[in-house]
Amino acid sequence: MYIALLICISLVLANVVIGVYSERKIAAFMQDRLGPMEVGKFGFLQIFADLFKLLQKEDIVPALADRKLFLAAPCLIFIAIFAGFAVLPLGPSEYLQGAKVEIGVFYLLAIVSIDIIGILMAGWASNNKYSLYGAMRSVAQIVSYEIPLGLSVVCVVIICQSLDLQEISFQQGIFSPEENYLFGIKALGIDVTQVGGIFTWNVIRMPFFFFLYIVFFIATLAESNRAPFDIPEAESELVGGFHTEYSGMRWGLVFLSEYGMMLLVSFLGAILFWGSWNTPFPNIGFVRLADWTSGNSGTWVGIAWGVFWLFLKAYMGVFLQMWVRWTYPRLRVDQLMYLTWKVLTPISIIFIFLSSIWRLLMI
Repeated sequence: MYIALLICISLVLANVVIGVYSERKIAAFMQDRLGPMEVGKFGFLQIFADLFKLLQKEDIVPALADRKLFLAAPCLIFIAIFAGFAVLPLGPSEYLQGAKVEIGVFYLLAIVSIDIIGILMAGWASNNKYSLYGAMRSVAQIVSYEIPLGLSVVCVVIICQSLDLQEISFQQGIFSPEENYLFGIKALGIDVTQVGGIFTWNVIRMPFFFFLYIVFFIATLAESNRAPFDIPEAESELVGGFHTEYSGMRWGLVFLSEYGMMLLVSFLGAILFWGSWNTPFPNIGFVRLADWTSGNSGTWVGIAWGVFWLFLKAYMGVFLQMWVRWTYPRLRVDQLMYLTWKVLTPISIIFIFLSSIWRLLMI
């Protein structure tokens, strides 16, 4: 238990270092700039300089703010997001499968929603109209986009018939014989029951799951308050949304939570759609790439491969989030609500029907 807790804390803290530095460099690349270069080799120590600066800053509480709620809000936001990592299977080993929760998907969606309370608490307790408006916009956005996000996750649950994230991961390993017909190539005389690799991932074996992942990805951008859905924070402007009044490490804690959320939803997307910790390499004849580079082998080498593939897929998702941020302009609030209620939600409901029909055909 303590080992798992230590792994989660280290993961979240290390992710901030990797995420902030990567975002600066990716943003610089997108805009044909160098990014941080002065502090350390290629500017790598800039993030540590920023951390040292935050530690020195005074923790200011506005005179008319509700002190207890103001101080507690960033902690609540961080705890809600940090608790979501508890059920993530980071590898095929029992030591890396996270908390043994058979309803891990339900727990993850429920516990992460608590950050809404922290955001609203931060805006209201600041006794600042800009902060309150930012908090209200953020809560409205997150609640709205939780609908298509939840529906897209339900589609995967319908197909996999499980709420256990580790079980969903195992199902994306080597095929079982009854799943052979899903690809429509059995008539060609091709036996894919032991092929494995990328062909067993949900996004491949379900023809429409790639488009479902696009819905999931857009919803997670809004859940993380990332551009083009960053209207509650608008950090490029003078007023910073619900965290306007925060300074020092409490502001840093809000920032830490945002990068933690980015990594959390990227892990979830990799587990549900992109094969989790399973290898992308298939078995082709006597070349057993799926067996050699898969966590299903049960060896320490296989476990290491599993951890590597999951982290690689997750950070590809984080990179995609950063790419989108520095590519698309911010949406207006009316466009933001139109997208979720009149576009993503109806599409998600259609995918629910398709998943149900597909599952009935599998029985």
